[in-house]
Amino acid sequence: MKLRIYVLRTVLLRILAAGAVLLAVLQILDLLDVTTDILERGLGVAGVAYHATLRLPRLVEQVAPLSVLAGGLFAFAQLAREQAVTAMRAAGVSSYRLLEMAVPAALVIVLLHFTAAELVAPRTDAVLEAWWQASEPGTPVDPSPRAFRSGAEIVVAKPGASSGERLNDVRIYRRDAQGRVSERIEAASATYADGVWRLHDPRMLRFTPDQALASSAVELAWRSRLQPADVRSLLSPAQAPSAASARRALEGGGSERPDSYYAVRVQRAFAAPIGVLVMLLLAAPVALGNFRTREGAVLTVAALAAGLSFLVADGLLTALGESAALSPLLAAWTAPAVFAALAGTALLRMEG
Repeated sequence: MKLRIYVLRTVLLRILAAGAVLLAVLQILDLLDVTTDILERGLGVAGVAYHATLRLPRLVEQVAPLSVLAGGLFAFAQLAREQAVTAMRAAGVSSYRLLEMAVPAALVIVLLHFTAAELVAPRTDAVLEAWWQASEPGTPVDPSPRAFRSGAEIVVAKPGASSGERLNDVRIYRRDAQGRVSERIEAASATYADGVWRLHDPRMLRFTPDQALASSAVELAWRSRLQPADVRSLLSPAQAPSAASARRALEGGGSERPDSYYAVRVQRAFAAPIGVLVMLLLAAPVALGNFRTREGAVLTVAALAAGLSFLVADGLLTALGESAALSPLLAAWTAPAVFAALAGTALLRMEG
């Protein structure tokens, strides 16, 4: 038990330290771009701190894999230099057991990554964008209309509220089974309440083979899978859809990109955290290196190069999947599977 706690503490502390350093660097670089604008808007130091806090979840998402790679390299290199691994192997503790003792440290980062990317960041992104728009000096600029799909319907609208519960200048084009426009609905606004969108002062124009039939109403219920969270993501240039929003897009909710993009986004919600564990596996062979010779340094450089190559390959395959050049499963899971197999093979050969 003491050995397990020692290994876990060594790995976890170095992962957290590496994450803190990487997070500080990214935060500084991010603030360099916006601090001048924040101060010019009269928001002061409090505004800078508020911006940094709201940006934190996205930065955590970015640094999580690299923090595990760097922290794992530092931890395993220390254990190897101190001959702790040699003593463990002499006592019958294999490298696989050593890796198993370190996995809980990576699982902490996996949980943190998933929470930040899928639960916290979609909310803080919306708050940050609303705060940034509200603090913009001068007369607010009327937003441009955006077009997106909601099931078989084409929707053109302007954002009406930062919460995503209101749309302005709404136009809905309904299509038949052949894709031809069968009805056009125009409304001054639409509001979301009790799970239903309500169109205010709608004007309908229904097309038949012979004529166009016009009608109007005071209010009309528009039943759609579109939700306020989807509106925030669709009508914002900065926000990325969460896995829940991507799944709703595939089921007929709001979407403005190909289905392949949302299918890959759903898979990435689970594959990206698994990539954190792959980083730990790539760093594990360093523990078996001999740091009295060049072997330790070579293994460290090779593990670092493998980790960076994994990030590049993962990003490239994801882009191919989003453009429908690869299936979503292959795009999201090929890189984690291949690099995990390579790291496992290296560890197996060194152990043998």
